[in-house]
Amino acid sequence: MRIGVPKEIKNHEYRVGLIPSSVQELVHHGHQVMVQAGAGVGAGIADADYVAAGATIVDSADQVFADADMIVKVKEPLAVERKKLRKGQILFTYLHLAPDLEQTRDLIDSGAVCIAYETVTSGNGSLPLLTPMSEVAGRLAPQVGAHSLEKAQGGRGVLLGGVPGVPAAEVVILGGGVSGTHAATIAVGMGAKVTVVDRSADALKRLAAQFGTSISTVFSTRAAIEELVRRADLLIGTVLVPGAAAPKLVTHDMVRTMKPGSVIVDVAIDQGGCVETSHATTHADPTYVVDGVVHYCVANMPGAVARTSTFALNNVTLPYTLALANQGWKKALAQDAHLRNGLNVCEGKVTCEPVAQAHDLPYVKAETFLGQ
Repeated sequence: MRIGVPKEIKNHEYRVGLIPSSVQELVHHGHQVMVQAGAGVGAGIADADYVAAGATIVDSADQVFADADMIVKVKEPLAVERKKLRKGQILFTYLHLAPDLEQTRDLIDSGAVCIAYETVTSGNGSLPLLTPMSEVAGRLAPQVGAHSLEKAQGGRGVLLGGVPGVPAAEVVILGGGVSGTHAATIAVGMGAKVTVVDRSADALKRLAAQFGTSISTVFSTRAAIEELVRRADLLIGTVLVPGAAAPKLVTHDMVRTMKPGSVIVDVAIDQGGCVETSHATTHADPTYVVDGVVHYCVANMPGAVARTSTFALNNVTLPYTLALANQGWKKALAQDAHLRNGLNVCEGKVTCEPVAQAHDLPYVKAETFLGQ
């Protein structure tokens, strides 16, 4: 199979779809890999590294999209990239289609086979291709939140860990999953007073066992969220419903009750955000203020630490990339129900039920395309 890796063009996105060791594995299995010139530079990977691994360097994204049977990316294709997709071509990347009708329509029109990292599942119910980026975003959230709390950034002028005689900041984390747990790890390490909210009793037990008395755990109710939001210096939203738009747990009215200069970091923004006042921002212009509250809603947070993120992502995507290349998408999806759950759009049809529901579009089961 001919596999193409274009350079990411989203604002301040420095990650890259394949690293040289992944290229070497694909070439070893008889596949051809073409990488757009400069695609890995932002992650500290030179074109020469790809050439040494067996890839061919090509000058333009046009050539990558025109010649490749499968496109391996990191972020969702922007409008200019979607126009380059063709019928039957495999697109393997993050898509986050539930909050993005325009992209969904373009992918339908392309006729391409679009497989989303974030909806591939595993036997234990986790999302293995989303997990490493959730870990990175979770660990970044207290870091960017602490920076945003600085007075020069528009924040309250509060130090996350406090100092002797002055209390630490109150950090409230909505969601005790992968991102929430990693956010709690860093926030505790920075000395903050941390509360994690979740509606899963099992998640709360796990968090209590992991952190002991270093954090407080609260069962999620509207009343609990209202009270905690009002008290928070830093609110971190990490709520995830696989494949679907994030639920709006924090209303605009709740935001109005927050302290002036407090900060919201909405990690769930790539699925639409879990705060009503959230809208996607970029690394170039990461924050805005609503009712005196600083909002940090960068939709590709892990892109800030592109090298760490790129290598972490390839650690989990490579087996699936190999399966798609070695077997073709139909056979690979037929043999692996968990990879099959990653199929979001196929040959003009929406094959991910939460995406179809979000946009009121017809839903067609993936099995329909596999003769099952």
